[in-house]
Amino acid sequence: MTVLGHWFVLVALVTAAGSALAYALLALNRIGSPAGARVLLHLSTIAVVFSSVVLVLQLLQHDYSNGYVYSYSDRSLPLHYLLSSFYAGQEGSFLFWSLCLTVFALFLWRTTSKRGNEPWVMAVFMTVTFGMLLLVAIKSPFRSLWEMFPQAPAGKIPSDGRGLNPLLQNFWMVIHPPVLFLGFAAMGVPFAFGVAGLWKKEYSILCMQALPWLLSAVAILGLGIMLGGYWAYGVLGWGGYWGWDPVENSSLIPWLTSIALVHTSLAQLRTSKYVRTNFILAIASFFFVMYSTFLTRSGILGDASVHSFTDPGAGVYWLLLVVLALIVVVGVSLLAVRWKGMKPEESARAFLTRETALGAGALALVLSALVVLFGTTLPIFSTTRVEPSFYDTTNLPIAVAMVVLIGFSLHMQWEAADGGETLRRSWKTLLISLLLTAILVVGGVRDAMMMVFSFASIFALAVNVEMGYRIVRGDPRFLGGKIAHIGLAFFFLGVISTGKYSTKDKLELPLNEPQQVQGYTLTYTGQKILPDGKSAYLVSAQQNGRRFDLAPVMYQSQQGLMRNPDIVSFLTTDFYLSPVSLEERNAGMAAGDTYTLVKGEGILLGDVRVIFRAFDMGQHGQDMTGQEAMTVGAIIELAHGAESETVAPVIIYGRAGGNDYRPIPSRLLGGTLQLVGMNVGMGTTPSTVTVALRHGQGTAPARESLLVEASVKPFISLIWGGTILMMVGFVLAILKRSKEA
Repeated sequence: MTVLGHWFVLVALVTAAGSALAYALLALNRIGSPAGARVLLHLSTIAVVFSSVVLVLQLLQHDYSNGYVYSYSDRSLPLHYLLSSFYAGQEGSFLFWSLCLTVFALFLWRTTSKRGNEPWVMAVFMTVTFGMLLLVAIKSPFRSLWEMFPQAPAGKIPSDGRGLNPLLQNFWMVIHPPVLFLGFAAMGVPFAFGVAGLWKKEYSILCMQALPWLLSAVAILGLGIMLGGYWAYGVLGWGGYWGWDPVENSSLIPWLTSIALVHTSLAQLRTSKYVRTNFILAIASFFFVMYSTFLTRSGILGDASVHSFTDPGAGVYWLLLVVLALIVVVGVSLLAVRWKGMKPEESARAFLTRETALGAGALALVLSALVVLFGTTLPIFSTTRVEPSFYDTTNLPIAVAMVVLIGFSLHMQWEAADGGETLRRSWKTLLISLLLTAILVVGGVRDAMMMVFSFASIFALAVNVEMGYRIVRGDPRFLGGKIAHIGLAFFFLGVISTGKYSTKDKLELPLNEPQQVQGYTLTYTGQKILPDGKSAYLVSAQQNGRRFDLAPVMYQSQQGLMRNPDIVSFLTTDFYLSPVSLEERNAGMAAGDTYTLVKGEGILLGDVRVIFRAFDMGQHGQDMTGQEAMTVGAIIELAHGAESETVAPVIIYGRAGGNDYRPIPSRLLGGTLQLVGMNVGMGTTPSTVTVALRHGQGTAPARESLLVEASVKPFISLIWGGTILMMVGFVLAILKRSKEA
């Protein structure tokens, strides 16, 4: 079947190229019929579908003669995770992206054929599809096990695969990647319309015909980005939903420029302005989609991002660079040739108009994209990595300007400046916004910029609620944009509350001993082994008479120790509990009885000389679940006069996430030594260990303690609710613009 899948890919590649060429010849000669190009388009789609079916069947049948199936699946995976293995690696994700493109092509040719633009638009879009299929052919998911792993025994098929990354074994990661790839594929449509419009000299094509496709692409890509944020929040355990990671950023950049294109397209539709701007943004947005692919798939951000794939090889690396170069060359050349022809008509210069406000808002979005682009690209050329605080600080004033413009623009007139009338229409919402901001200040908002941002977001919210009420009473078809803006305002208010006013504490939860944190009483009650072999750590929580249970998870995998938080959501807050480690501590151990020993150097503990000689890596032990686990000891020599003694306390690194610190009795010290930390020296830095000394005879009984991070996140539900409202607004806008187109 592996060979069959490979041949389907080659057929899809050749027919996509043939379709693109046939459409291009049709556009250049303006004669003949598009029937041949359509047949090739359909053949390409069928071949991609068949190749995808082959890969799915190999995953379901556990056919480990396919190197990709072996690399990203195993027999223990349930059906939904087996299906998500399809796009878990580079090869499969390229194939899935190609599948999305060919499906879009089927709908696109029908739309463009009715409007007389089929040859031009489809020539560009099928060229994009051909480029993606070329990536699939170079980085194929249909290579045999022995092609991908030359060291594998010849002719011997493994009994099981290497499995899916544990972090990807989550419901939201079943959904997030395909939605993101759908968004990337959809972004190719506005690009195709943009290039076709320049090619054909049809400069209204973006605002008249491409707008529904553009809104769809923005909605799908935005949903994919936020699904990734929700996954990060609920799975990774660091407590946030957005970390300004370079790969996160690379998806955000084309979304920002596309949102800018939506607003300038609306302005062109009404006033015929921003023609040049729209074509620039359409080309730039798709360029940034492919730039995102380059950053993610080339391995160039391997040291700067936790997301990026490994090095795909020289073929993919250089092909992605060629694609980026072609987009720039074709785009710049067409813009240069058509620049004069896109000159806008002379009109009265007015500043305080709605189209000016839309243009200023688009500029703010582009500036934000450029800020993110700078920080994302810098690690390629420098060892410096931009910190998250840079993005927060730089984007804050841009976001404030954006939401203020959203509010005022709706009170402005098209092509007519009247500042006094705009203020007269705005005073009620301005007053309401001031009063609500004052309530927030009384409630604890003290930071000056947060006050300004809160006021701006509330103002945008109030204006859109007011306008939405009027629209409902008039023509509800225009409600989409207002709902999307309301969602954005709620989103920003959620960002303010969680970003500035979340609290986080680290604490130790000894077994069955209640501990207080941030008004909550937490009690660690023990472990539970889940059906998949992972360990859940049971914590009972109480606050103001209400009781709830949490079960964060820790487990050992090939990628290291994994930590999954547990979250309890209330109307106004989330209580977020993330595990750190499981410890065994000796009761009665004084905190002050810890000492750091440098390898080869001695210290005196009373009149006993203590020297750390070496690490002992050859020991074997079982963790607290009874499983074999990595054990590291420290060989420590003790001397008192003519007497000497050697002890070797150990740490057992548990597979379930808990470490077992086992003390050793010392005759000379009259107590026990426990290894509590170590540092392996590098270069001129010596190795050290930290030991704890407990005086007294015998070993005190150990007690189990769970170390956790507990966070309270106020109004984070505004972020998720705001995202849902934005999606609803986009859907309504898509329906309206589709009918108009």
